[in-house]
Amino acid sequence: MTDLGLIIPETSLLTLACVVLLVDVFRSPSSSNAMTFWAAIISVLVVLSQMAMYFPDGSAIAFYGTIKLDAMGTVLKAFALVLVLLSFFYARDYFEKNRAQFSEYYILSLFATLGMLVLISANSMLTVYLGLELLSLSLYSMVAMNRDSFESSEAAMKYFILGALASGMLLYGISILYGVSGTLQLDELLSHSNASGQERVLMVFGTVFVIVGIAFKLGVVPFHMWLPDVYQGASTPVTLFIGTAPKIAAFAMAIRLLADGLQGLAVEWAGMLVILCILSMAIGNIVAIAQSNIKRMLAYSTIAHMGFLLLGILAANSAGYAASMFYVIVYALMSMGAFGTIILLSRSDTEADTLSDFSGLAKRSPWFAFIMLVIMFSMAGVPPFAGFWAKWYVLKEVIAAGYVWLAGVAVLFSIIGAYYYLRVVKLMYFDDATDGKAVEASQDMKLVLSVNGLAIFALGILPGALMSICVIVTIPYSG
Repeated sequence: MTDLGLIIPETSLLTLACVVLLVDVFRSPSSSNAMTFWAAIISVLVVLSQMAMYFPDGSAIAFYGTIKLDAMGTVLKAFALVLVLLSFFYARDYFEKNRAQFSEYYILSLFATLGMLVLISANSMLTVYLGLELLSLSLYSMVAMNRDSFESSEAAMKYFILGALASGMLLYGISILYGVSGTLQLDELLSHSNASGQERVLMVFGTVFVIVGIAFKLGVVPFHMWLPDVYQGASTPVTLFIGTAPKIAAFAMAIRLLADGLQGLAVEWAGMLVILCILSMAIGNIVAIAQSNIKRMLAYSTIAHMGFLLLGILAANSAGYAASMFYVIVYALMSMGAFGTIILLSRSDTEADTLSDFSGLAKRSPWFAFIMLVIMFSMAGVPPFAGFWAKWYVLKEVIAAGYVWLAGVAVLFSIIGAYYYLRVVKLMYFDDATDGKAVEASQDMKLVLSVNGLAIFALGILPGALMSICVIVTIPYSG
């Protein structure tokens, strides 16, 4: 019973997701998605309130070592739930514009969120795998949701096949680590990660396959092949969802596996992450320059940002993990705002997914042009916006860890990447509008996007509050 009390939010979300499913089944076929939408909103709010009520004082292990409840996990879950909540409002506006009845979006999102919560709380390699698969299977279905779209079907097939391959590699790595250590629990695996000789060689070999699984979920090079096609092929609300909350879960997966279970192999896996960082920042920033579709541009932008995210993790200390945690939260907010602006500009007959759709936005809607400017400047790392502080913190930790040359490489690619972000600003403020019509969106959509943009602006002015939280919750990793 004590263990059950520790997973009340997860249990509640599972129950409420089933209730939302029943609500959608028994609603009138002629009615809109409003009932399913509000049921999903209430479900997320209930779970968020439970997170606040049951915030852990310390760290607790439950269910025979398979679940870990700690402050870092609870904070990451809370941010993931907030992002899911905001994504529902963006999605509703999009579906109403297109007169689409995709109520399964909300149901699949709830089950994907459950997978995220399980993944964030994992203390066993088996729990990591179960949470990852629950999340991934829901995302595959969401990408293929628009059955009439050839692009969506193609993107879903690519995502599924490559995802299955990555899951197989992760499972193979887990099996090797289990064979060497005799345990699936990450806290027990930690004691084996300091092994030497042949046992250490086998542990490193298993770690290679584990990093493949992590790299695929984050979308870093060379496991990024699915990202541009999925971002472009999926409907924009699905792309928005994939690019935000699941990145927080993927970060938690990396911390659980690498810091909780394999910290003793930090020298070896940090070397692997260095290669992934350089390749991701290089290919992500350079290829993004050639894109004319803004969803593909943001896909390559994601690849570059995930390279920056790994910089903090490869520092292999609590300060580095805190910097990466700050980075992933800020990135998720920026990504949500960028895709939210695409939804804002979309119409029932067309998607605003080309760069030319943003031409002259400052004349059509000065306020939302300013919001997009804040998002683009933040993604480019222009001070004093939030993205600048995110890059500053990870670069500071990389330099402290002795990778001065790597910090120089990161700054170089960041300067290159600024071009395609500033190009969007140039289109909005200096080019003539291709569409002179006023921006049409619901009031709640406009409010949510405004709050999203202002949150990014506020984090740039006062980054210390969020960074302090990240530092406090990662103290247990200080050794």
